[in-house]
Amino acid sequence: MVSSSPSRADGTTAARRSGLARARAGVGVTGPGARGDGGGNKSSARRRLSPTSSRLTLAALVAPSIVLLLLVNAFPFFYGLMQSVRDGSLINAGSFVGLDNYTAVLTDPRFWSSALFTVIFTLVAVFGSWGIGLALALLLQRRAPGSNVFKILLMLPWVVPVVVSAKGWNWLVATSESPLPTIARALGLGNPLFLADPTLARILVCLFKVWQSFPFMMLMMSAALAAVDRSLYEASSLDGATRWQQLTQITLPVIARPIYISWILMTIFSVNDFPTIFLLTGGGPVDATTSLIVLAYRTVFQDFLTGPGVAIAFLMTAVLVIISVVLFRQIRKVEIE
Repeated sequence: MVSSSPSRADGTTAARRSGLARARAGVGVTGPGARGDGGGNKSSARRRLSPTSSRLTLAALVAPSIVLLLLVNAFPFFYGLMQSVRDGSLINAGSFVGLDNYTAVLTDPRFWSSALFTVIFTLVAVFGSWGIGLALALLLQRRAPGSNVFKILLMLPWVVPVVVSAKGWNWLVATSESPLPTIARALGLGNPLFLADPTLARILVCLFKVWQSFPFMMLMMSAALAAVDRSLYEASSLDGATRWQQLTQITLPVIARPIYISWILMTIFSVNDFPTIFLLTGGGPVDATTSLIVLAYRTVFQDFLTGPGVAIAFLMTAVLVIISVVLFRQIRKVEIE
């Protein structure tokens, strides 16, 4: 009886060791067949799911989204394209005229003057808001007392509805008794009428757009700067680089991709910006601040010429597509480098 106990203990220990060995080797308690069966079941399931059936399953899952996108985007696009080649109105489709609407638009002096102002308005909006937004993003990188409150205040031009902002700017400049003309007279600058002088009206609209848009650019640049490795600046400081050299040779190249993306977005926002111009100046005086989107609105809803108005919109779309493709190629070059 006493001699049998060590043998039982040795047997138990050997069994445990063999169990651990089998576990390490990936063999289940019931033997190699358990693991092999599991692998066989998975492999057989994969064999049963053929490439054709998997493609059909994916197509069935994606089909509702594709149909929804076609209904939301494709139908209005093709319906507008159909209107652009007809001489209809808001209540009548009209007859087919081919490319006559596009020819009439491209030979209209109002179209080219509106296109010129649209280019000026877009360039000032994109690069003006980007420059201010980048400067503020660099400034806000340094933590200071009250910086969070300062960030919230800087967001107000973008958060406040454009109707409220336009009303406030109109109050500042609308009449000779408004604050800005009064200040100009006090400084001996005459009596400027911002909404009656074509040049001053263009400057005012561009400044209003920059004031509205710089918070968006500030957010984009702040997010891009947060991803820059700080060790790059430390290494460049040890090499004697100045702040300007760090900005031009480290910061801007590193955040080039977000910069191009922000330019694309702001270009689209500016070309399609109807309320900023219409609420502040209505496109005047004497069409000085009439952009292409305002001209398209007037052509369709005031002159009731649907074909030429929609043709203007499609020409705008074509130009935006070209600009977007050019900037996206720049993004790809940055990714390759």
